[in-house]
Amino acid sequence: MNNVALVTGGSAGLGRALVAGLAERGWSVITDARDAGRLASLGDLPHADRITAIPGDVTDAGHRAALATAVDEHGRLDLVVHNASTLGPVSGDRRFRLLADTTPEDLRHVWRHNVDAPLVLTSLLLPALAASEGVLVSISSDAAVDHYPGWGLYSASKAALDHVTLTFGVENPAIAAYAVDPGDMRTEMHQEWFPDEDISDRPLPETVVPHLLGLLQRRPPSGRYRAADLPAAAPVAREVA
Repeated sequence: MNNVALVTGGSAGLGRALVAGLAERGWSVITDARDAGRLASLGDLPHADRITAIPGDVTDAGHRAALATAVDEHGRLDLVVHNASTLGPVSGDRRFRLLADTTPEDLRHVWRHNVDAPLVLTSLLLPALAASEGVLVSISSDAAVDHYPGWGLYSASKAALDHVTLTFGVENPAIAAYAVDPGDMRTEMHQEWFPDEDISDRPLPETVVPHLLGLLQRRPPSGRYRAADLPAAAPVAREVA
């Protein structure tokens, strides 16, 4: 039976690249995204037959139940990757709001997406993940440990998610738990939120995936890692015609 992964936020950026990389290596991948159209485009990827795409929002309990049902139908779960997140509210000029300007609604919005949903989804999937002695990964950020003006809510939520993730690992020794900072990447989301910034020198998310796959292969002690510090997995061998 193939290994089975669940990757949230798989329609674009790092999530999409990771879904493609796992499927290429023979994994069965369950993934989701709010944008059903973009999610459907995963059908154009090689090995799309290994991908189960379920549109929806991870903050919705019914959608989380649908993801759990898909896991049950696959019969096992070896990897959970919490990739879906929100950067948080912005002001009219698309600058991030300072903490003094944020509202309780802003806080609830960011926390619901970046902390509550991953925590509840992990709890829901934990029996299956522990049964396979699987791996829990949360995509972190340097903002979880550094301090940037206007990034307070996002930073706090990522720091909280790091803590939640690693605590799951301490409480459940059968699984390995990792918070991974992928570093800056050349993604549509990055460009959208920083429209005046030239990001052409940033690495593509596809360059981060081998390091995440290397983490799965080597399975170091649970903890927080930077993707750049992780050895990359060997490329998939290509068949010669």
